[in-house]
Amino acid sequence: MPFSRQPVWIYALLAGVAALAIMFGILMLTGTRESGPIVRSSGQAQIGGPFTLVNQDGETVTDEDFRGQAMLIYFGFTYCPDICPFSLQTMDAALAQLDEAERALVQPILISVDPRRDTPEALAAYVQSDAFPDGLIGLTGTPEQVAQVAEEYRVIYRETEEGQEDESYLVDHTSFIYLMDFEGEFVTVFSHGHTPQAIADALQDFLDQERSS
Repeated sequence: MPFSRQPVWIYALLAGVAALAIMFGILMLTGTRESGPIVRSSGQAQIGGPFTLVNQDGETVTDEDFRGQAMLIYFGFTYCPDICPFSLQTMDAALAQLDEAERALVQPILISVDPRRDTPEALAAYVQSDAFPDGLIGLTGTPEQVAQVAEEYRVIYRETEEGQEDESYLVDHTSFIYLMDFEGEFVTVFSHGHTPQAIADALQDFLDQERSS
């Protein structure tokens, strides 16, 4: 049959186009290791939004409480064995490269995607690690509150089935660091591949732009 190979070529072409589209989307979202911040063009990126959560001291906190500071937000959980500690250590190394005045303008935040285990008490012990940024704030809440803020930041998370019986489960989740400006608007996102130097350079560029505007 003369056309028997046609579906194979069509499927291969569609698969190639889909792969290119996914790669382009990832690059647009995360940038490269050497790149600076992906500066918003309209200030209306559909990432971020209002939230109400509870901090490590058991106090109710909203996004409004951080106005006047940039937020450097990471979504993770205290039982995370590797990626979360690594990301927070990267954040710490980047912030350490800012001078004192610049550092005071950036608030590092960990938002838990494991509200079942990450109580305020658990977060209080976790954020005090010397390996993490000074002044790191841990936020948790009800499952509904966490789901809402995760949706606003386009974060996907899911508990693994293994470990449910004894609550030793892990949580698969999106692993980005989000930079939000002094009004809580999205600026850029850093992927797992960004170095502390790249993040520090981007933060300094952002702060320079804010001071000159």
